[in-house]
Amino acid sequence: MPLLAALGGCDLVVMNPSGDVARQQADLILWSTGLMLLIIIPVMILIVVFAWRYRESNREAEYHPDWDHSTALELIIWSAPLLIIIALGALTWVATHTLDPYRPLDRLAPGQKVPAAQKPLEVQIVSLDWKWLFIYPEQGIATINELVVPVDRQVRFRMTSSGVMNTFYVPAMAGMVYTMAGMETKLHAVLNKPGNYLGMSANYSGAGFSGMGFRTHAVNDAAFTQWVDKAKASGGARLDTASYLKLEQPSERVPVTYFSGVERGLFDRAVNMCVKPGTTCMSESMHGHMPMPPAPATVPAADAPQSHQSHQSHGAHAPATGA
Repeated sequence: MPLLAALGGCDLVVMNPSGDVARQQADLILWSTGLMLLIIIPVMILIVVFAWRYRESNREAEYHPDWDHSTALELIIWSAPLLIIIALGALTWVATHTLDPYRPLDRLAPGQKVPAAQKPLEVQIVSLDWKWLFIYPEQGIATINELVVPVDRQVRFRMTSSGVMNTFYVPAMAGMVYTMAGMETKLHAVLNKPGNYLGMSANYSGAGFSGMGFRTHAVNDAAFTQWVDKAKASGGARLDTASYLKLEQPSERVPVTYFSGVERGLFDRAVNMCVKPGTTCMSESMHGHMPMPPAPATVPAADAPQSHQSHQSHGAHAPATGA
């Protein structure tokens, strides 16, 4: 009883979230658990009933040593689990597509569609060792270990990692999504209630992993505008190539930091792992041409005119050779 009383004060945020996406995910857990319990509970009850009814000391129980089949019992045993599996499969298939993190939201809350004129707020996220960088490209600011979003507005997160794989997770808002170096992952989510929520990394990433927490603040539009103005007027440094490369260095339990400006295209270069000057971007490497094979040392006299014409038609230049 004391243990139950202590647990009564816990906030089971996963099952009592403040965002519509997380709410739908919690409902999926409840429906799936309920459907499975339709089999689990009767089976557990029947185990006790059979053990008691057919115990050795019960001489009144019917004894049929030659019994081996019952069509009615077979139908019950197979049809009930089959129907539940079909229901679970359909429920999971629909929810998987509806709650796809890459898919823009259709609604902000039950019965509340996303306004046609409302533009999603874009937040670019880079998981660093061992801290979180949040870039607001439209507002021209960036923060370390603090995420602020407006209430009842869709947020489009674009995420990557500077090195070790991490997991971006705000339990009150949506499920966890991985961040990986050289890749961009996405998440569309919303928070429906003002508050101060826990954010974390849910994937072990080394010595400073335990300190990779951050606070997520859901505020109204006016408060969000004030926060943006505060970040711009904070006197913080500008987030450019040099400051980003310093942030990439491992550090633990970094306090909240504001950047009053952001270098254009920095996040895209972080995704392509080419923030450091002189580094070739992955996008350029993947779309680059294969090197041409070396030209033959000698060309047969009979083929020389044709080869020369072929080079001219393709705009290529033959290498100069000494006499």
